[in-house]
Amino acid sequence: MTNIILLGPPGAGKGTQAKRLVDERAMVQLSTGDMLREAKTSGTEMGNRVAAVMERGELVTDEIVIGLIREKLISGGAKGGYIFDGFPRTLKQADALGDLMQELGQQVDFVIELQVKDEVLVDRIVGRAEEASRAGQPVRADDNAESLKTRLMAYYKQTSPLIGYYYAKGGLLAVDGLNDMDTVSADISKILDAR
Repeated sequence: MTNIILLGPPGAGKGTQAKRLVDERAMVQLSTGDMLREAKTSGTEMGNRVAAVMERGELVTDEIVIGLIREKLISGGAKGGYIFDGFPRTLKQADALGDLMQELGQQVDFVIELQVKDEVLVDRIVGRAEEASRAGQPVRADDNAESLKTRLMAYYKQTSPLIGYYYAKGGLLAVDGLNDMDTVSADISKILDAR
């Protein structure tokens, strides 16, 4: 069983690569957004807390997110391991995740950063929106240059310090996220198979 964190700015391809790992390696993707939506309708004690916070229009606390991750890790079901997608986003969350993993006798085996250049990301996201529009598919509301720049600013303020954090811990590996999807997948597989 292998547990990994995928890091990288919005549009770097983390979701795409996570889905491939789920399909190819029987891993479970722990996406905080998906977990919050699922918890909100679950009827569990934690789910009721999430629903109440969201109904008030407040941000869900780190404590709640860690609680949801704890539930997922304890329930098992991931033969291939877990992919942390969208978490941790801050140094405080990284510390909390490390503490949780240690408490459960598990570890994060790899932290993989998908490296991309900002200007290429903007072109990629705007191109994705134009392509979806031409194909008559729904376009994400935040798939435009201005929204992406706002999301990038939030990433650099909150999340990019994790790159140094995990580098200092000796667990950071980088993949060129500008390559085509198959090459990025192959590069991630090489990292996971080298273990």
